[in-house]
Amino acid sequence: MTITHRNIQTNGINMRIAEAGEGPLVVMCHGFPESWYSWRHQIEALAEAGYHAVAPDQRGYGKTDRPRKIESYSIMHLVGDIVGLVGALGEQDAVVAGHDWGAPVAWNCALMRHDVFRAVISLSVPWGPRPPQAPLKSMKQMFGDRFFYQLYFQNPGVAEHELQHDVKVTMRKMLFGASGSVNRRSMVDDIESVPHKSSYMLERMPDPGDELPDWLTKEDIEYFAGEFEEAGFRGGLNWYRNIDRNWALSAAYSGARIIQPALFITGEFDVVPYNEGMRGLMQSVVPNLREPMVLPGVGHWTQQEAPTEVSSAMIEFLNSLN
Repeated sequence: MTITHRNIQTNGINMRIAEAGEGPLVVMCHGFPESWYSWRHQIEALAEAGYHAVAPDQRGYGKTDRPRKIESYSIMHLVGDIVGLVGALGEQDAVVAGHDWGAPVAWNCALMRHDVFRAVISLSVPWGPRPPQAPLKSMKQMFGDRFFYQLYFQNPGVAEHELQHDVKVTMRKMLFGASGSVNRRSMVDDIESVPHKSSYMLERMPDPGDELPDWLTKEDIEYFAGEFEEAGFRGGLNWYRNIDRNWALSAAYSGARIIQPALFITGEFDVVPYNEGMRGLMQSVVPNLREPMVLPGVGHWTQQEAPTEVSSAMIEFLNSLN
């Protein structure tokens, strides 16, 4: 099955999409630092199963437009982009999937536009009730003067300088460091052992060099690196700089539930925490959540580390909707 690319206009921006297949539309939203390419395995598998599989470079990434203003990357913009994408493809509805930062996009698409998105699939990032206070305040209380990447990302220009210094090293360290190859249960584990806030991010991550895990090739690294060498990291980092803005914008949805059928998949060693308590919270606001799937030995890059298992689970879920 051949993956093709084209540009579409949505929500005032030019968006590059990768697609294959014909049938019911499935839109797959990537995370940070990724691109449409993180869904390469699923695009082919879903197309062969009878679906129109579409994975965009989201705003700020790859060959999609990169607005300059930080506030242009709010959750309202990100959801608006996907709503506009569905319309630009000539469709009335779609199933939306998301991984990492793409997961909150997918969840919010389902929350805000149940008339457009008939089901939702989330990888790595669960959903829960709206927190009582702004997220950055909670992070500062939890970490104090210790390093936490989402706080580090808040100052424009700082993380950009580090990540863009050697993009191939950046991609190797980030993809390897958050994978199941590094047995770390959570990004918030061992807070007391985390270096002082003046630390840089990449210096704490192992570099596998040419000894890449089986799921990741040199060609994969080169593709991701080429995209970020061209587009830079600022667009993706600006998503993090809207965390508190997104929380404020979500006030009208406090207490709202996602009523569509939902599937959640995570890895045993994902750096994003997930446990039975979080499962209960998620079920309280996503009443039609299917049995969550935890992939043994898998880290954060769920659909890349376990492409066959993720594709099969997605197809089984999609078929059940029909």
